[in-house]
Amino acid sequence: MKFLNALIIGLFLLAFSPVSSQELKSPNGKLTMLFSLNNNGAPTYQLTYKTQGVIKPSKLGLELKGDEKSLLNDFEIINTKNETFNATWKPVWGEEDVIKNHYNELAVSLKQKQTHRVMLIRFRLFNEGLGFRYEFPEQQNLVYFTIQEERSQFAMTGNHTAFWIPGDYDTQEYDYTESKLSEIRTLFDNAVTGNASQEQFSKTGVQTALMMKTDTDLYINLHEAALINYSCMSLNLDDENMIFESHLTPDVNGDKGYMQAPCNSPWRTIMVSDDARDILSSRMTLNLNEPCAIEDTSWIKPVKYIGVWWEMITGKSSWAYTDHLPAIQLGITDYSKVKPNTTHAANNTKVKRYIDFASKHGFDGVLVEGWNEGWEDWFGKSKDYVFDFVTPYPDFNVEEIHNYAKSKGVKMIMHHETSGSTRNYERHMDKAYQFMKNNGYDAVKSGYVGNVLPRGEHHYSQWIVNHYQYAIEKAADYQVMVNAHEAVRPTGICRTYPNLIGNESARGTEFQAFGGSKPNHVTILPFTRLIGGPMDYTPGIFEMDISKLNPNNNSHVNSTIANQLALYVTMYSPLQMAADLPEHYEQFMDAFQFIKDVAIDWDKSEYLEAEPGHYITIARKEKGTNNWFVGNVNGKQARISNIKLDFLEKRKKYKATIYADATDADYKTNPQAYTITTKTVTYKTKLSLRSVTAGGYAISLHEIK
Repeated sequence: MKFLNALIIGLFLLAFSPVSSQELKSPNGKLTMLFSLNNNGAPTYQLTYKTQGVIKPSKLGLELKGDEKSLLNDFEIINTKNETFNATWKPVWGEEDVIKNHYNELAVSLKQKQTHRVMLIRFRLFNEGLGFRYEFPEQQNLVYFTIQEERSQFAMTGNHTAFWIPGDYDTQEYDYTESKLSEIRTLFDNAVTGNASQEQFSKTGVQTALMMKTDTDLYINLHEAALINYSCMSLNLDDENMIFESHLTPDVNGDKGYMQAPCNSPWRTIMVSDDARDILSSRMTLNLNEPCAIEDTSWIKPVKYIGVWWEMITGKSSWAYTDHLPAIQLGITDYSKVKPNTTHAANNTKVKRYIDFASKHGFDGVLVEGWNEGWEDWFGKSKDYVFDFVTPYPDFNVEEIHNYAKSKGVKMIMHHETSGSTRNYERHMDKAYQFMKNNGYDAVKSGYVGNVLPRGEHHYSQWIVNHYQYAIEKAADYQVMVNAHEAVRPTGICRTYPNLIGNESARGTEFQAFGGSKPNHVTILPFTRLIGGPMDYTPGIFEMDISKLNPNNNSHVNSTIANQLALYVTMYSPLQMAADLPEHYEQFMDAFQFIKDVAIDWDKSEYLEAEPGHYITIARKEKGTNNWFVGNVNGKQARISNIKLDFLEKRKKYKATIYADATDADYKTNPQAYTITTKTVTYKTKLSLRSVTAGGYAISLHEIK
């Protein structure tokens, strides 16, 4: 009996006493995470997929500024807690109607022996990857602290192939470089050539989401989720040992983050699979964000729009009202006394033409850029000038345009270019949003072009990240949807604030008018930029020769028309623009029909084939109907795409309209060559279609009733 009692007590102590290592498995058992403390009391973790290593033992912790002892080592485990979560939730808009959130969780509470500070590291292991973050409970020994650097490591198992863009504190508008990890240092300078990069933190720094492929055909993606009140993370690579380490964007003083317990970091995410399609279909980033914080979401609606934009991007027209010297520098405050130029695009006559086109072809909205005063002074680089967001140029009558659009059943989309002056925007925000609502604007495209004023902050530092969040939440108060350009890349926050219906934060279509993008660019973005949320990529360009719009611009859009159509399916967004000029669409109305037909909100998505940098084929079911749309974008090599339509409903027939590259299509010399064929198909149908370099195909599948 004494022996039995001793055994029971021993088992009890074993069950509830701290241990030095903990194992966590994914719900399907394919992923295993092992947490432990090393001999110095430093927290470490490692990750395996099936029988393959993904992350070798890697250290965790934060370096603090000043004389304070950093949160890197000297820890002991004081508690561990395991939980399982399995539920579903319905997004306001999305790639499917219902999202499953299933993970196993391990929370490890650590106490630093010398300081008695407590830090909790929370791990969540999904079937497709791992998320972890640092949490700092309320405590006497850790209240206010400043982060010198986060020291989260991601130790790779080999010299993987990576699709990367350089580390930069202010822009993600780069073409992706495909290389081995060991080649990043050598290729770094070439990767930043021609970009308006202000500062790179090291020759081996890269931004997330970082997509990699191992020699054993594992696909690995590193990113972050729920970036709130924290600096944006990039990754530094120790290319001798193949270890990535987190690198936070500094503020103007060089500090990485100001924290007050209780608080937590964003999630650090590692997706992994032996099938690239699993990376595209993962909702892990969304699941690591908080549920929707907006009680009434009935006003948040997906938008298909056109806009007065591409002609300015190409240089055909101008944002500015006058060619004169900046009005403010001349002491002129009344633009009616300034002689207008002949290229100002945001005028009543032209905007009505766009409204008419939108109304005729079933578009929800029209965006107008260059409508408000001040573009001359901004282009003149006055240090004192900032926009006010409510004062139109003399040739743009806000009330007249609003009434005309309303009569045509079209909504206007506001444009706010902040010129990087975030404090000024915050001062004007209430007035600007109220002005929008008074004049029937439900959505705003905001821009942050240029250096952030007035302190010289970076676009991705903690303070500016907080500004973007403030703008989203303030917009929600006015029931305004936000499409933020030049802001920090998204990290799934659209789950919590679904009025964030789009971001740019990557190299979009506009760069096709600035010299072009690589032919396989759009086969990489869904594996990288879109991991965190939808992008306002602005597809739909039909005239690839930019010199036909502006003789002084010799840029070329590196794409075929079929590729442009496919983007409406492969580049998911609830905010989709038909970016070209109406007259270009009128030349190809048969191809334009797909843009008119394609949905922007979905019940279901099927990822048919995918290989980063090479090709992506996705099928999506339109919300509330039995209609499906398929898109294929191709990379640098022409190929035959073989797909099955087994996602279609059995015992039903569908009319398939196939928009494909013509046999003589060439993205450089013959990009407007396409074919349109129709046929009746069922779930048993198999299709074999050829996609040229930078080409693809798009298919609409309408149920035959």
